[in-house]
Amino acid sequence: MSVGVDLTHLPDSLADVLRAAAEHTVHTGLPDDDALLETRKSGLFAVGVPVEHGGAGGDAAAVNEMVEQVARVNPSVAIILFQHFAVSARIAEWGTPDQQADLLPRLASGELLAASAWSEPGAGAAKKRISTTALRLPGDRWLLDGAKSFTTGATVADLYLVLARTGPADDGSTSAYGSAGQSFFLVRADNPGLCPDLGMDLAGMRGSATGFVSLRQCEVPDADRLGPLGGAPRIISGVRESGLTLGAVSVGIAQALLDLAARQVAKVDTPIARRRLVDLATQVEAVRAMVTYAGQRVSAAPGLTTLHSKLFASAVAEQVGAEVARLIGSAGYVTGHEVNRLIADARAVALMGPTNELCRELVSHAWNL
Repeated sequence: MSVGVDLTHLPDSLADVLRAAAEHTVHTGLPDDDALLETRKSGLFAVGVPVEHGGAGGDAAAVNEMVEQVARVNPSVAIILFQHFAVSARIAEWGTPDQQADLLPRLASGELLAASAWSEPGAGAAKKRISTTALRLPGDRWLLDGAKSFTTGATVADLYLVLARTGPADDGSTSAYGSAGQSFFLVRADNPGLCPDLGMDLAGMRGSATGFVSLRQCEVPDADRLGPLGGAPRIISGVRESGLTLGAVSVGIAQALLDLAARQVAKVDTPIARRRLVDLATQVEAVRAMVTYAGQRVSAAPGLTTLHSKLFASAVAEQVGAEVARLIGSAGYVTGHEVNRLIADARAVALMGPTNELCRELVSHAWNL
């Protein structure tokens, strides 16, 4: 779908800023403010927002392609961008007319950056027994209390999609992800009860602002609840049904590794090295095709295709990284070499939600295993 944004490549100026930020943040472990500012101003945020709400109207395939292009130069920013798109899509699908009118145009323009705050220490990948609670108060308000971990975009997001327990957990639920007693809330970053911090020192995705979010006496109006009360599992399942896939980030990382290998082969230029490069390129094209297929949502079971695309792409990105490291040889054992950063980023995608282990569990449930 044509969305008014060139998806074949990023503008050179933005690509240069993102590439420099990737090299910088691997040392600092902090998000790069200039890179995020330029990304906000670039028009990329509009890709996944409907035209009637000020966006470019891109479908999942367009969003996946854009995320891949960003991941090719800066996987950390690509992860932040992916989470922003995921939240925007949930608001477009489940938001009230007032929520859509208020938030979607600002999410499309880059005025607002969105993040998901679902994970918790000890809750497990399936998030069935979360501890964060939402207590209903008089006057159509809610009091949120709890702590979230591994929130990508912590400290840089303006809006958080928070998963909280609003009723008793349904242990008999057939859902493999979430519980019937859970609901979603949209919490602004300026809410005095919300406190994000970057206490994590990650091995990969070091510029992704992945950290903790604390909710202490955090009051939100019922108007900021997203979707039906207790309807979190339906909203969560819609993420994978949409065709948006973290596999797009893995494709971008794999392509960056392939670019790195091509530069190395150009130096040695032997028949064996060229054949190895062709084999790597074939793997990258295969995962790109799978991610594209997921985004097109033409399979009989688009949700399963999305899960398979994440599993396949993340595994191949790690395999390509290992092969490129061998191709580079001893130069790749230097700590600051680009290949090590990309390998760490590739490994991180497998651990991001839904984690690869949870993807496998979800697929097995679909097969009634």
